[in-house]
Amino acid sequence: MPITIREDVAYILLKKINESGSGMHEVHFTKDDFPGHNITIANFLGHLDYLNQNHYIRAEFTGNAYGNQEDVPDLINPPEFDLRIANTYSAKDGPLSHLITFKQAEITEKGQQLLEKLANNLANAPAENGHKAIDTKNLPFLEKVMAKSGVHDIFDARDLTEVVFRVMRDLMTTEAADRVEAELHKPAETTEDRSLQLEIADLWHDTNPIVAFLSRVRPPWQGPGIFKIDSDRFLFRVENEGPMPPTVERETLVKAVFSATKDELSPDRIAEIATWLPDHIHQLWQEA
Repeated sequence: MPITIREDVAYILLKKINESGSGMHEVHFTKDDFPGHNITIANFLGHLDYLNQNHYIRAEFTGNAYGNQEDVPDLINPPEFDLRIANTYSAKDGPLSHLITFKQAEITEKGQQLLEKLANNLANAPAENGHKAIDTKNLPFLEKVMAKSGVHDIFDARDLTEVVFRVMRDLMTTEAADRVEAELHKPAETTEDRSLQLEIADLWHDTNPIVAFLSRVRPPWQGPGIFKIDSDRFLFRVENEGPMPPTVERETLVKAVFSATKDELSPDRIAEIATWLPDHIHQLWQEA
């Protein structure tokens, strides 16, 4: 079951980790940290998963392996994220009542920035809006793709975005593709990981130099036979040319990339791209 990431809960988690010590340190949580929230185990772990996988916190857990606990909901894929907690729960998804201990945890620089933003949002929000979901509008590009597609690994989000962009470029003239690239010179992700220090334009241009070169010398694939990319072929290529997780729908992934991309483009570029897309893909672009 998907978890809606709420600003108030994310704020409490980040604030507690930030104020309980510096560097990697032990952190304890109980239901008293969430007054009036009646937060469930699933909610807590879902928010924790979001903050950890998006590098807002670094944490080391102690206790039983998450994947071996039959009474904890299977929210996180153990091979991707080895979550460990300090105790076993009596209810599969009841209210958070037990103490949860992080063996070691710290807030990252990126997490500090999010904490400041959430504090400002909550301070200025009307009381009835205190439980609103985190707005993806101002997230870095790849995190938008993750949030809207259900892809949990940021490297998969990077690679799948590149595939969607590649098929889009194959439908367009080089001149049209260049006009799009000119508007995408913005960071794709804010991170210390050099393998993710890319501009969105790098992904559009293609990080594979051979593919990037071929994209510039071939005509648009709008012709008959194998040179025509219709909607089915577009989705087939996206599904088969990248690390598509089995739990993610290809249309959902395409719309997520489309939505994040449109946030970076001028109305003229958005309209121009629409003219190159085949029927169903055109509809996904309009809906994104």
